Amino acid sequence: MKIVFMGSPDFAVPVLTRLVEDGHQIAAVYTQPDKPAGRGQTLHISPVKSYALSRGFIIKQPLTLKDTAVQDELKALAPDIIIVVAYGLFLPDAVLNLPAFGCINVHPSILPRHRGAAPVVSTLLSGDTWGGVTIMKMDSGWDTGDILAVSKVLIRSEDTTASLMSKLSFISASMMSDFLPRWTAGLVIPRPQDSTEATYFRMMKKEDGLIDWSLDAVAIRNRVRALQPWPGTFTHIDGKLLKILTCTVVLAETDEKPGTVILSKRDVDVVTGHGLLRLGTIQPEGKKAMPACDYARGNGFPAGCVLA
Repeated sequence: MKIVFMGSPDFAVPVLTRLVEDGHQIAAVYTQPDKPAGRGQTLHISPVKSYALSRGFIIKQPLTLKDTAVQDELKALAPDIIIVVAYGLFLPDAVLNLPAFGCINVHPSILPRHRGAAPVVSTLLSGDTWGGVTIMKMDSGWDTGDILAVSKVLIRSEDTTASLMSKLSFISASMMSDFLPRWTAGLVIPRPQDSTEATYFRMMKKEDGLIDWSLDAVAIRNRVRALQPWPGTFTHIDGKLLKILTCTVVLAETDEKPGTVILSKRDVDVVTGHGLLRLGTIQPEGKKAMPACDYARGNGFPAGCVLA
């Protein structure tokens, strides 16, 4: 099978690796252009490019796939199939209609429920019990193509976007090994999505990490999990930044104002719109991550303080 692979982040690497291990011919790897990062603005290459370089694959990094010259170059590769995993560029019809077996996308959620650019974040924010991977045949819509395969995984209470993405990346690789030969043999029946069940979720911004203590404790806990590792969740104490890295929900009520810190000998709880949020690991501004109880013992939480 002659494959053009399109992907960029760590999540995509296990699928590409499995395709190589399964003996498929990788005609070329398309990935995002190198981007400046860090204080020195050094050019950073994607994890997929790093792997492709180690294998000596042809690497393409166009700014867009809408350019006819780019499309002609892709056509000259004559792929049997194009496999897309978190690539980050829109595929126009001229590309979608190019390979005989279509363009196949690996999407890290259970479609159609979580469409859009951040499906794992959306899954955790929603408090879903199950996460998963959907393999679909791409069409001109945004995550609207026919479903070809689905695999589900139980979400654990400690899962964050980082940990769930890691699990789903290896599930994706295993799925691809099973799916691809059945797809090319005509043994997979496409299933149209029910768009009435769909939600779309935008990419997160740094300011989305600010905690609104008027929300209920479960919603805040879900946000803390969903926004790890980026942008993270934070609040302020006496005007200084306080990052919340882990927490649990306490089903108790109080008349105190949301954001009020309640201290006991062993725990640090924060009043929310409904229930208490027990702080686990936190990171005060200018300090290393530490247990909230240790910070409290150092008088980090003044009596009667309110987080905002």
